[in-house]
Amino acid sequence: MLSAPTAIGILIAFGVVWICWGWYLGRNNRTIEDYALAGRNVGFAMATATAMATWITSNTTLVAPQLTYQFGVWGMLGYSMAALGLILFAPLAARIKALLPEGFTSGDFIFRRYGRFAWAMFMIISLCYAVGWLVSLGMAGGLLLSSLSGLDYMTGMTAILIICVGYTLLGGLKAVIATDFLQTLIIITGVVIVAWIGIEKVGFDTMHTTLTQQQPELLNLLFPAAIMFFFNNIFFGIGEIFHSNVWWSRAFAFADGVGKRSYLTAGLLWFPIPIVTGFIALAASSLNLAPPSADMVGPMVAAKLLGSAGAVVIFIIVFSALASSMDSLLAATSDLLTQDIYKKLIHPAASSQQLLRANRCIVVALGVATWVVAAFKLATLGALLNFTGAFVASTIWPIVYGLYQPKLAGRWAGVSMLSGTVCGLAGYFIIGFYVAAIVSCAVSLVCCQIGIRKGNVEFQWHELKG
Repeated sequence: MLSAPTAIGILIAFGVVWICWGWYLGRNNRTIEDYALAGRNVGFAMATATAMATWITSNTTLVAPQLTYQFGVWGMLGYSMAALGLILFAPLAARIKALLPEGFTSGDFIFRRYGRFAWAMFMIISLCYAVGWLVSLGMAGGLLLSSLSGLDYMTGMTAILIICVGYTLLGGLKAVIATDFLQTLIIITGVVIVAWIGIEKVGFDTMHTTLTQQQPELLNLLFPAAIMFFFNNIFFGIGEIFHSNVWWSRAFAFADGVGKRSYLTAGLLWFPIPIVTGFIALAASSLNLAPPSADMVGPMVAAKLLGSAGAVVIFIIVFSALASSMDSLLAATSDLLTQDIYKKLIHPAASSQQLLRANRCIVVALGVATWVVAAFKLATLGALLNFTGAFVASTIWPIVYGLYQPKLAGRWAGVSMLSGTVCGLAGYFIIGFYVAAIVSCAVSLVCCQIGIRKGNVEFQWHELKG
């Protein structure tokens, strides 16, 4: 366990460094394009690093161990399947850049392609997901400190929000991408160290023997709920990436020809990370640990294996993962609200400077709103995150068909998102969280197919550039 002064010292050190660097990187931001899209000229190395670091979230470092602790081998493998989202988005990123070279947000595409009804459905889904993810990241900050130090949940949650809001506010997407690059190096190095020491101190044989005696279902490859989770997480991960402005804004920000290569590379590099982070949870029984909450198992195992040094290492790893995702989500969600709500509905004639000021105000407002909701800590990280699966999986087919199939009309795209979300939520509450995304995706696909078969007018792609 970390002492309270040590934990506070790490937070202050990271906070000062990231915020000062954010100010330095953003000091030349003059327009909304500079701030929101980093000048649309991000190169391959930075592009790959920011895509990978953003997807290594608190969910990868905290929820992957939680799901492994609950579902065993299928838990870690199922979570790693979220890499398919990045890999499959690679060709879409190239298509997006080609169709909307001057685009800003995913909502902008939906509005131009499908019209107001589908756009309204999409915005509701996007904002519900963004709030859920932001709150889960804030909660993870509080859980990190409470499980590794003497500081309380509210202190950790407040600190991570202040730091991320600070450097995102000052630097925009340039600061987000630059910090993601360093955070990727920190995360990968730290995760490998923790897993290696876990193997050295506990060993595969000991883990296997203990699990066979105490929790044999975790090694059962026919564990029904775990199998459902495996497939559910595939569609959940794809839906998360396909719809979210976090990934669309990067497609617009990356230089020509970079998006496809960077997303493919990031997906392949990300794939083993959940397996490594989830693996350490299998050592919990061998170490006689009984975490009070399943989402605390990762930090507790690391602290047990490495003592105070391990607490520092895992603290830095999870902090970096939290920051790399929270800053990206703050930036992308503020862009979505600025371009799709403020500009479209409130102030259509807003200048670049007015949009820049509005964007920054929204970053602060999102931070405050996240703090308020996360303070209640209504659910575990895994439960909160998977609740949004019913929303995001319904957008997969409207996005794919919207980019490649000209016959899908806006009315049917909106119906598919609405129906998929409603049915996915029904599955979540009636059956379990591990079917929400599957049900949502399936219903949405059926609606889209009906819409395509009934469609008699083809969309003209050049209208997207108008």
